[in-house]
Amino acid sequence: MRPDAGPDDPVVTAMRARELGRKSVVVGDRVGLVGDVTGAPGALARIVRIAERTSVLRRTADDDESTAEGRLERVVVANADQLVIVSALADPPPRTGFIDRCLVAAYDADIEPLLCLTKADLAGPEAVLGYYTELELPYVLIRPGADLAELRALLAGRVSVLVGHSGVGKSTLVNRLVPAAERAVGTVSAIGRGRHTSTSAVALRLPPPPDPDAGGDPGWIVDTPGVRSFGLAHVSAESLLHGFPDLVEATVDCPANCPHGADEADCALDAWVAAGKADPRRLASYRRLLASRLGEGDAREPERNPGDPLAGS
Repeated sequence: MRPDAGPDDPVVTAMRARELGRKSVVVGDRVGLVGDVTGAPGALARIVRIAERTSVLRRTADDDESTAEGRLERVVVANADQLVIVSALADPPPRTGFIDRCLVAAYDADIEPLLCLTKADLAGPEAVLGYYTELELPYVLIRPGADLAELRALLAGRVSVLVGHSGVGKSTLVNRLVPAAERAVGTVSAIGRGRHTSTSAVALRLPPPPDPDAGGDPGWIVDTPGVRSFGLAHVSAESLLHGFPDLVEATVDCPANCPHGADEADCALDAWVAAGKADPRRLASYRRLLASRLGEGDAREPERNPGDPLAGS
């Protein structure tokens, strides 16, 4: 992917050179090419160099690194600046547990998060935004047919990865942002589950703004397949807490090497929440992720926050 590529630049077909060995090329990689780079029919170039990555967004199928699924790391995208977490406000309902997981992955990869709330015509955002009020998490509301100028401004000049459950309207959003993309759009079942439509990650150049005087780089978006979970086995227990910045300050008063579990009598997190300095649901979500890392969680629905009205459970 060339960050400076224009909409009229040719699309070059290239294969990985044998000299790279087992080094994989992923969406978002910046590469060096040799050979025919004209993009003409039948032309083929070779990828001979992969530039050092500025960021790597990863996920696993499980939270427990002792399992085969937990040891299998998947690089979602390289060199991204922003993780756009797409969540519907209704049909299907928002899953705060899944959003929490995405935030952990974003902070671990040093990528800025953006919460994109779709289907804002069906429900208000107050409950979701209230859950994240201490984080001052940037967000944008999306209504069917409404202008996307605010979102485009937040995407401009950046490489943004879109992640979300199937059925939240991610592919519809991508098609509105890049009409030529023609990403497949699915439906939501009667039980609130979306059908997987996108099957592979793809980087898409955003079209220039309608105003020719606007100038600037419109940016790139990377559309990813709809997922039902976002495993975090690759994130250390210490880094896991960074996905909950509203809880970090409390740990200063914890004893040395405190694991922050629910059974730790001296853990300062409970007093922090009791004093009203953080939402108790946030602490519960953090501790569920800790338990899941130890193989004590329910791997079938790791994105749910049981008892949380926002979780749809």
